[in-house]
Amino acid sequence: MDHCGRGARGNPTALPAGVPRDIRPRCGGGPHHLLRLPLPDNRIVGADGLIRIVPTASAEDPFVRGQAADAEWFMDYRNADGSLAEMCGNGVRVFVHALIAEGRMQPGAFAVATRGGVRHVSIDVVGGDVAVDMGVGEPLLPSSITIGEGETFPAAGMLFPNPHAVVFVDSLDDAGDLLDVPAWQPTERYPNGVNVEFVRFVGPRHIEMRVHERGIGETLSCGTGICAAVNVARDAEQETGAATWTVDLPGGRVSVQVTADGATTLRGPAVLVGEFDIDEEWLRREA
Repeated sequence: MDHCGRGARGNPTALPAGVPRDIRPRCGGGPHHLLRLPLPDNRIVGADGLIRIVPTASAEDPFVRGQAADAEWFMDYRNADGSLAEMCGNGVRVFVHALIAEGRMQPGAFAVATRGGVRHVSIDVVGGDVAVDMGVGEPLLPSSITIGEGETFPAAGMLFPNPHAVVFVDSLDDAGDLLDVPAWQPTERYPNGVNVEFVRFVGPRHIEMRVHERGIGETLSCGTGICAAVNVARDAEQETGAATWTVDLPGGRVSVQVTADGATTLRGPAVLVGEFDIDEEWLRREA
């Protein structure tokens, strides 16, 4: 079975082109979940998640199959602990590069099916930056976030379409080591878990952030979290017009364009970091 490892702004993703639908990844355990895939030469490949390339018309989910008229390929994304994700802003850029590298699509503009709905993407040249139409975020009621035994912060909620709780801090160190899953109140606010973004203003239309992703732990970047953070920051600044924001993360810098009506476009790179083969029987045995 052919696999490739790709990364977008620091997020390594194992992207198997033909994983059977009954296979589910299992995390490696520890405070930070990590998908671990063994190679024939005894090396281990670690990843934040797994993406399965699926013809949209063959998807199991009726909602996804309904996108087949607009998008030929479905990005079946799973977190490292095996849980499903509605969308992955970095993963979709990886997905686009994989489709082009394997000759399934050509550079240009096209659509991708996700559990969060159709996402329109564009890439000008092979290996270039990918722009993703991330849609319009849906504000949620506020909550509070507690880090370990430490401080409790007010948080603004946003669906993008993954659930996010955005916390403003004076220093990114205020988030602590993020080895434990942040707690939230009220607990019923996020029944399926939540990604938590810790955000600091750097300057006009410029923020930096760290993120704890549900089902994974702290990651170097989070595409939907970036978009949620920018839109919450816009609300905090009472910004209503179209604007471009810069976002710095441990994994690098990306830009986010937001229109006056909230339509959000995420732009950034994705690169091939390796290609490898995984034994399908091992995947079935470990699923």
